[in-house]
Amino acid sequence: MTVTDKPFELKTVALAAFGPTLLFATGEGAILPMIPLIAADQGAGLGALGLIAAMIMVGELVGDLPSGALVQRLGERTAMIVASLVSVAGLLGCYFSTNPWVLGACVFVVGLSTAVFALARHAFITTSVPLRYRARALSVLGGLFRAGYFIGPFVSSLVLALSPEKRSVFLVHVGFALATLVLLLCTGDLGGADEGERRESRDGLLPTMSRHRGVLLRMGSCAALLGGLRASRNVVLPLVAVAAGLPASTTALIIGIAGGIDFALSYTSGQIMDRWGRLWAAVPSMTGLAIGHALLFAVTDVPTFAAVAMLLGLANGTSSGILMTLGADLAPQSGPAPFLGAWRFTGDFGQAAGPLIISGLTALAGVGLAGAGMGVLGLLGAGLLLRYTPRYVPRRPAMG
Repeated sequence: MTVTDKPFELKTVALAAFGPTLLFATGEGAILPMIPLIAADQGAGLGALGLIAAMIMVGELVGDLPSGALVQRLGERTAMIVASLVSVAGLLGCYFSTNPWVLGACVFVVGLSTAVFALARHAFITTSVPLRYRARALSVLGGLFRAGYFIGPFVSSLVLALSPEKRSVFLVHVGFALATLVLLLCTGDLGGADEGERRESRDGLLPTMSRHRGVLLRMGSCAALLGGLRASRNVVLPLVAVAAGLPASTTALIIGIAGGIDFALSYTSGQIMDRWGRLWAAVPSMTGLAIGHALLFAVTDVPTFAAVAMLLGLANGTSSGILMTLGADLAPQSGPAPFLGAWRFTGDFGQAAGPLIISGLTALAGVGLAGAGMGVLGLLGAGLLLRYTPRYVPRRPAMG
């Protein structure tokens, strides 16, 4: 591995990867809560609101696969710049749209750009950070993404307090995307895979998926299950609170505290993985998420709701960066982008499917049994991780 033994400090990738990530994620976090409200103002019916709001996730899911080849051809820095420009175009389309379906199409474009941006920074860390520091770098990256999603809604609230026009939140994201672009232009070349490596490994998506079908099927199933549990947690907690008749203000406070625990553990997750190995973060996290979902049937009051929410926040926090780290470990070190595109698709597919599974099970059997069903899937995922991770990621990195 070319980057294993290089002297390294995390601050060397701060401007190149961490800064753009925080800016881009904050802009996206600012628009996400407002998309359904803006669609409703444009005449979308109740059934269409959820679909339009989901188009950003659909765009990310669709964009994961071709983005690997794009990043491989352009390089990480150029791909991030292109993604920022496409995002600005999509956001301006959202701002000027007057039809909800045009709005949905433009949101889809923003999702596509997010997929390219996310994969480019993932590939950059994979090729630039030594193995012994990799999990910590990717955990910080994941934590900054969560921080942006946390800060973004407060930024949009401030803007809306100054301007009553809801569409102005899209201009907020335009501002953050342009700031990301300026930062990328100022940092120069990211120093990831060089042009020779990109030429040697320019195989395309289908050959890459065919060559790595075994690991993508086995470890990708683990990634999809973990992604599903992470996403369903965000949906099921409010549902349980409603079913238990808890006050909205108390529910929001508890979920906010749980989110704070989640964010606070981001770097700790990377330390665990770099010191003791990937399994020590992945399996406890998956098991904790499974147990937390299974305990949802017991929520009847504020204390039990708080306990379950904190458990889920703790379990999710210890998994910060795990999917990106496993993807980086599994990817070929010469030109990893096509593999990472396929790998990210598996996790994003799980994130898209998780809330749908929760919704369907809740409609059929109630939220308690829905949580139990997700708990069973989580325990299955923990078992698969125990079986396949030592087989495909046998290394135990020494902590620097």
